[in-house]
Amino acid sequence: MNHETPLPIRGGAKLPLRPMHVWGIRVRLQVQGRVRDLALFDIALDSKLRGCDIVTLRIGDVFAAGAPRKRGMVVQQKTGRPVHFEITEQTRRSLAAWLERRGGSVGDWLFPSRMQPGGHISTRQYFRLLKQWIRLIGLEASGYGTHSLRRTKVSLLYRKTGNLRACQLLLGHTKLESTVRYLGVEVDDALQLSEALEL
Repeated sequence: MNHETPLPIRGGAKLPLRPMHVWGIRVRLQVQGRVRDLALFDIALDSKLRGCDIVTLRIGDVFAAGAPRKRGMVVQQKTGRPVHFEITEQTRRSLAAWLERRGGSVGDWLFPSRMQPGGHISTRQYFRLLKQWIRLIGLEASGYGTHSLRRTKVSLLYRKTGNLRACQLLLGHTKLESTVRYLGVEVDDALQLSEALEL
């Protein structure tokens, strides 16, 4: 089974990124010195949060005692339920670089608005940035959206392990059926996973 290829998403939903896309975007953001964008991109991948939850992250959600946390937890706006996520070393580095430039205290927005003093970036701005990142690596931006970042890790995890329950927990879905629909899991996918097992 090819672990590099995420599941195809059916029904017109936005595609997840492949690992080579992720690293391509990271490299270009680093080269261009876009410290905020790199931190935003990395935490969106790790947290697997919806856009409305990404833009309302506060510094204290991902930092403790002045250092990036190894794990985070937020209460989702859509469901009112908590969801836990990992913060990888790559993301901790980009967050630390962003906080060094950004400054602020634990109660401040992690990604403040440049247009509205005291506000956070909007979901619309996050969407526009995502489209820019996709174009940086020569992909057709119309095939991708903010849910592409939400799907990327879980689609790879499902492809590698077949563990829908783990994907459900990471996405913060209340029902397993929602995760099945979100990942576009169909009978062919189940058969491919089963065929990869040798008994």
